[in-house]
Amino acid sequence: MANRSVHSGDKECDQITTQQLMRVYGALMWSLGKVVKTPEVMRVYLGSFWDKPLRIKENEKLFEAETADLLDDLLSLPRNSAVRKVNELVKRCRLVRAHAYIISHLQSKMPLLWGKDDTKQDLIKNLKREFNEIERVHKIPPGDFPSVQKMQELLQVHDFSSFESKSDRLFDIMNNVLTIELPKLMKTLAPPKTQLETNPFPVNQWAITDGMKQGYDELFVSLKPQNGCLTGVVARKPLMECGVAVDDLRKIWELVDFEKDGTLDAEEFALAMFLCQRVKSGEPVPVVLDETLIPPTKRHRFKSPTKNPF
Repeated sequence: MANRSVHSGDKECDQITTQQLMRVYGALMWSLGKVVKTPEVMRVYLGSFWDKPLRIKENEKLFEAETADLLDDLLSLPRNSAVRKVNELVKRCRLVRAHAYIISHLQSKMPLLWGKDDTKQDLIKNLKREFNEIERVHKIPPGDFPSVQKMQELLQVHDFSSFESKSDRLFDIMNNVLTIELPKLMKTLAPPKTQLETNPFPVNQWAITDGMKQGYDELFVSLKPQNGCLTGVVARKPLMECGVAVDDLRKIWELVDFEKDGTLDAEEFALAMFLCQRVKSGEPVPVVLDETLIPPTKRHRFKSPTKNPF
């Protein structure tokens, strides 16, 4: 986690006005966006992390909220680290599964007697075609496949006839790990229930915290929304970059486009990104949104079919 205190020249952020602070923060985020190549914007904390009194009192509430977010994030580091490791494990399992399908698929395409070299070269040359067939037949997300070019280079020195044939038992085990065992493991990493959650009359708060929403909003603004919304064409790219299967993206879009107009506002976009991250971590797309997932301003809006870009 990066911890930074925004400053301007030789002044700390509690020595400049709110307007100046906004300009410096915007310039910093712009610079970070060009250096850090990630689909999500880095979280930068604003504050005066010392015990001296603030010089600009109008920033006091902002700094208190930012300090609280920083402390919460620091306390959640052990769990977040474990979740990140499980996410990497999920990614590796999906890559292994895709690789196993590729190997068995290529082996099944080889002739029994002659023409093996010609068939091998044709398969390597048209490897993208074979990937598409595997994706269609076995419902493998396109993001799980390795680089076509790199795979073509590696395959040149191998005899496809010596590859292992498809093992239904092996694939059943792998699918069981991905759909049952790893989601179970993720549930064990869920944060402990707070006093609020044990209350029989809980407050239906939004699952997306203020800190998370800030990151999503920064990405939303960087995409240059028109009239406060992103079109399906514009929103499609960052959602696709999350590495979620297109079928799941279609379901997510149906859930988050509350206005059913084929566009996403800031809250709908934040919810879409949040659901994509949950799906990528191994959770299924919810059939319906529970109250905690629906933005408070949207809880009265439920309409019929949308213009889905997926």
